[in-house]
Amino acid sequence: MLGAAAAGYAYWHLNNNIKSVDIDSALGDNRPAKAVTAPAASAAAPLPTGSLNILVLGSDSRSGKANQALGGGDSSGARSDTAMVVHIDAGRTKATVVSIPRDTLVTRPSCPLSSGGSTAVAYQAMFNTAYEVGGPVCAVKTAESITGVRMDHYIEIDFSGFARLVDALGGVTVTTGQDIDDDKSHLHLKAGTHHLNGTRALALARTRHGIGDGSDLGRIGLQQKLVKALLDQMAATDLLTDPARLYRVADVVTAGLTTDTGLDSLGELMKLGQSLKGLTSDQVKTVMMPVVTAPSDPNRVVAREPAASDLWASLR
Repeated sequence: MLGAAAAGYAYWHLNNNIKSVDIDSALGDNRPAKAVTAPAASAAAPLPTGSLNILVLGSDSRSGKANQALGGGDSSGARSDTAMVVHIDAGRTKATVVSIPRDTLVTRPSCPLSSGGSTAVAYQAMFNTAYEVGGPVCAVKTAESITGVRMDHYIEIDFSGFARLVDALGGVTVTTGQDIDDDKSHLHLKAGTHHLNGTRALALARTRHGIGDGSDLGRIGLQQKLVKALLDQMAATDLLTDPARLYRVADVVTAGLTTDTGLDSLGELMKLGQSLKGLTSDQVKTVMMPVVTAPSDPNRVVAREPAASDLWASLR
């Protein structure tokens, strides 16, 4: 009885950690068509096997003391510091991760607001402002408007959630091809292989002043290295044989996540994770949406055509 009660409490606790947004209801039917996929599940294959498109955002919100400390103090509002469209092929054995530079100038569509009303259409707006003005709903709508790809799910993680996830997994191992010296992100690394804890992994994901030309484009490559490093670490850590670690990781993941309502339960998240258990880092392709310097601003970029449209068409 005590064991059942403890298990029940643990499930309730993890389930209630998850924050969610009802994106489907907010956006209605005026969206790209869903992809034609393999059957979702059957008696012979209880886990979903169809293709999926997931918008994954890293929020730069400084809400809460932990995020303020990791993000470098207080800052008003919140933007999508990192944006990736994760396309998982039917069969769940291959995936493509497309990074959208936050400084990309786009036409931001009118988005419904939870308080009522809607935002105005904005031209030549930075992509990451969609989250700032309209939260997850506007981030999804803006991503769908520039890609033509229906986002089946939405996952958002903040500074502290990412750092705690890395720590719960025992850190990540990454290899950098150049020295990184960035006083703003407090990251100083020599070129080579490093095992990073959560705080340093977050700094690597955020650094841009110590690499390349100091723009957002340079750090996208580092973020994609981290995605593969996390996949490798998850594969190397057999959570199913270590219940204590499994609970710690689940506790961290659910506490740091905001999802759409289709993923807002522990059961749905576990089902998604189990369906991806055959996905390894060498089966994940990472690319960046093709861009060029914006004619109107040398510090901004715009989609490079027709390459960008060809990329989104290939995912559809």
